Amino acid sequence: MNHTPQQLGTVLVTGGASGLGRAVAAAVAQQGGTAHILDRHEPKPLEGLEIGHMVVDLADSRAAAEAVEAAAREHGGLDAVVTAAGIDACGRLEDVPAEDWERVIRVNLIGTAAVVRAALPHLRRSHGRVVTVGSTLGLKAVSDATAYCASKFGVTGFSRALATELGGEVGVTMLVPGGMQTAFFDGRDEQYRPPADAMLNPPERVADAVLFALRQPPGCEVRELVVTPSVEPSWP
Repeated sequence: MNHTPQQLGTVLVTGGASGLGRAVAAAVAQQGGTAHILDRHEPKPLEGLEIGHMVVDLADSRAAAEAVEAAAREHGGLDAVVTAAGIDACGRLEDVPAEDWERVIRVNLIGTAAVVRAALPHLRRSHGRVVTVGSTLGLKAVSDATAYCASKFGVTGFSRALATELGGEVGVTMLVPGGMQTAFFDGRDEQYRPPADAMLNPPERVADAVLFALRQPPGCEVRELVVTPSVEPSWP
């Protein structure tokens, strides 16, 4: 039996300008793969690494699909997609403006589906993989997070159905990360930020888990992967 890890090939990473997405793109490039970032913001260069990118608002499904096609043309196909883009709008339902609430759904859930849908023809040809990024709050609901929980519960359902739909064609892993040391919590009201002494995972550690899923040999799938700090309050 062949236990040699899969080569990474070309990996499309959404949300790759910062946080987990940036860590995944860097890890792919460091491990000999080709990373291509889709993000609303221009990514800062990673020293010593060549990483392609395209600026696109993933809340716009058509623009997201066009960006996927452009990346596939540039690289001659795709071997994997990692959907790390994500936003939040904290607060009680009646206090969050409808536009902000709905944008969370468009980016986190609809944007994820749009990118995967556009990538599928390329992933089928390469027998590639998809890693969707869910959340512990896609499995456990909390107050003042209706938009985020709705979007990430949606990602959970989407990922599980997609894995069944694509069994034997394209690998599907849902990553469930807990709190990470990223800018995700910046700009929030104090009540929605982790305390100063919170134990959060460096995103590089979580990126290692993503690469573990991407490099599984043919026929072996990591369906769901929970990676949290050892004292994660939202898990289990």
